[in-house]
Amino acid sequence: MALPPAETLEPEELSPRTQQRMQVRGRELTPPGAAEPRPGPEPGERRAAAERQLRVLLTPLSGADRRLHQKRLLGAGGDSDGLWDADSDGSDGGDAAPDGDSQLSAYERKRLKNITENAKFFAALQLHESAARLHQITTKRVSHVVKRPKPKKAEDETVPRRSMRLQRAEPLGTPLLELPAQPEEQYPEVPAGPVPMLPEGQEEESSQLTEGLLATWTRISEEKAAGPEERTWDVKRYQDSLSSMVLSEDAVRKVVKSRVCSMAIHPSQSIVLVAAGDKFGQIGLWNVNSGSEDGASTFIPHNSPVTCLHFSPANPAHLLSLSNESLRCGDVTRAVFDEIHRSEDNLSSFDFLEASATTAVVGYWHGDVAVVDRRAQGTSPVLSVDIGFQRTRTVHVHPVNRQYFLAAGSLDVCIYDIRHLQRRGPKPVSSLGGHTRSVASAYFSPVTGNRVVTVCADDKLRVYDTTSLSSAATVLCTLRHNNNTGRWLTRFRAIWDPKQEDCFVVGSMARPRQIEVFQDTGRLLHSFSNLDCLSSICSINVVHPTRNILVGGNSSGRLHVFKE
Repeated sequence: MALPPAETLEPEELSPRTQQRMQVRGRELTPPGAAEPRPGPEPGERRAAAERQLRVLLTPLSGADRRLHQKRLLGAGGDSDGLWDADSDGSDGGDAAPDGDSQLSAYERKRLKNITENAKFFAALQLHESAARLHQITTKRVSHVVKRPKPKKAEDETVPRRSMRLQRAEPLGTPLLELPAQPEEQYPEVPAGPVPMLPEGQEEESSQLTEGLLATWTRISEEKAAGPEERTWDVKRYQDSLSSMVLSEDAVRKVVKSRVCSMAIHPSQSIVLVAAGDKFGQIGLWNVNSGSEDGASTFIPHNSPVTCLHFSPANPAHLLSLSNESLRCGDVTRAVFDEIHRSEDNLSSFDFLEASATTAVVGYWHGDVAVVDRRAQGTSPVLSVDIGFQRTRTVHVHPVNRQYFLAAGSLDVCIYDIRHLQRRGPKPVSSLGGHTRSVASAYFSPVTGNRVVTVCADDKLRVYDTTSLSSAATVLCTLRHNNNTGRWLTRFRAIWDPKQEDCFVVGSMARPRQIEVFQDTGRLLHSFSNLDCLSSICSINVVHPTRNILVGGNSSGRLHVFKE
């Protein structure tokens, strides 16, 4: 390869120190054990060799020439074996350089070796390939595909065959049978005012079928009620009495058409007469002691669900029933359902303020309460109060101090004094807190009123101490209980046994189906069950005030009577 003209340096231009350093380097690079050096050249020859070496070292190379030398060095032998050793000091060590490399200095050969090693290292990292892939990922590809418009179907194109079923068309020549429309369940239309006590589906002339039942009701209402001396107080004796109560096939009967919403039992000592109210305003009466089909009759005195039923404590010949629109009194002696109170607002429950049953406190679904006097003219309440509840589900009067009544709503359970009620925002005497969801019921204990049991949708039963009626009642017991009845069942109501001050009865979601009896301490005393006769959930229950009789009603209108 032709070298460009180099600038000639005369030997005289070299400093003595430079000449001495070159001679010392030549001696150090001589390998040990080599043959005796031949006599050195003459001074003139040494000067000429030094001149050639300086010309090579100081001759500048162009970029093209440098690349040619690099390519020749990289291609020689396929590897770096022919390159200058990285540990050398830059001289040729007296060995002959490869062909064509005699014009490269030691520095240039070492530099090319470093470049080659660096190039191999970076090629092993594959940085260019990774960068290219990353660029392809981050760069959005622009689609250059042009969507072609769909060709329109030709009018004469053959239409695929479809069955008459897919075309939703009737078969040719075979008309479809028209199924009769299923009648929707509708609430009856009962007029305001007195309603005759006639059985459902019977005219006045054919009402003799229920004369026996009504005559029995009249007769047993004249009996003298049992006194409080017959109440049971011993828990052991009480448990034995519960165990003696059983359910038989003849003690199960469908009394009303639909779901049972309320029940009441006549206090008679001789005959078991049960009244049940259902979802569609029907009231069924059943003489359990009668084994014939004529032992039950159904009446329709209301337009909506009968949510509360009570036999009058002063006169059991009167059966008071409440639905959304009215409060009525069924008088068996006159065979009529008189209207006591009517309201456009939905009613929820009621209870008697006096033992004579002449006045009652009534709760409304929108939260208010009212006082109704049966002796007053008309059907309007004598007092209506907004107690601040969003919803009032149940009301219950204290059994001893009858000026106090208990109201249970969405989250609130409070005790009020009827004597200090104001039109708006009366202050409660006591509050029963702790409920986190809606409360289904709350009732005083039957004898002293020192306990209150509540049923809440948070799956808990709570018992409160109301002995002192302080501003905040104390919780005595919190019992875990499944109260999730759903939309098709009436919500559970825990009721006290009138014969036992500290025990209450409540329905159960457990299997086998059962009715449970608890003590106010949370102890389960007994479970009523029967695998053959009880296969449904009894949400509503009622206990006879003096006899060992328990009646449970389910969502199909069927009653189950446990008795000795």
